[in-house]
Amino acid sequence: MKELRLGVNVDHVATLRQARLTTYPDPVEAALAAERGGAAGITVHLREDRRHIQEGDVLALQERVATKVNLEMAAAEEIVEFACRVRPQDACLVPERREELTTEGGLSVAGRENLLSGVVARLAGQGITVSLFIDPEPSEIEASAAVGAAAVELHTGAYADAAGEAERDRFLQALVDGAALANKCGLEVHGGHGLTVANVGPVAAIAEIEELNIGHSIVGRAVMLGIEEATREMLAACRAARSD
Repeated sequence: MKELRLGVNVDHVATLRQARLTTYPDPVEAALAAERGGAAGITVHLREDRRHIQEGDVLALQERVATKVNLEMAAAEEIVEFACRVRPQDACLVPERREELTTEGGLSVAGRENLLSGVVARLAGQGITVSLFIDPEPSEIEASAAVGAAAVELHTGAYADAAGEAERDRFLQALVDGAALANKCGLEVHGGHGLTVANVGPVAAIAEIEELNIGHSIVGRAVMLGIEEATREMLAACRAARSD
């Protein structure tokens, strides 16, 4: 079994900064602390509404992080052009609505293959590894492979938000089955959304998943512990599940 990578999303450090339009707290400094805590990559979402991460943050991260930058982005022309110019190591295409509090579900790939295959090809042509953030549904996984993505990030939100044990087990099984199918389709498998130290174990234990991208719970814990220690805590929970 491959060692599981933890990507830390620092969007909500920028959310706090943008609440007062100040220069602090700096998501780049948070990213460096997360790396010291063991993060294998830094994830940021440059939204069309720029509610948290700004272009300058992405540029600074590209210059300063020692691991890699994973740019979450909508398949919008302005953002695609920016990504092609900046060339982060990874890019993850996600759905986006202006009124949402956070990403509410996976990207609809099936039925949009023509559009998304063009975006994937443009990004990949700049040397960017492209993943698609999708629900663990067979049609979406197969469509992701068809458009040329290198990886899929399975949306773990339904599992994380499940009301009871039976519902949680059902959504976990969907992730297990989705990860197996994605692997069979030749896709690298990632996961993320809504994961905490308390619920990450069963997802981290899925053998096909090579990377988890986690943000809100780590930043939330960092308010009390500091982001370096919060990153270490999450990584320890992931590794404990992997070794069971």
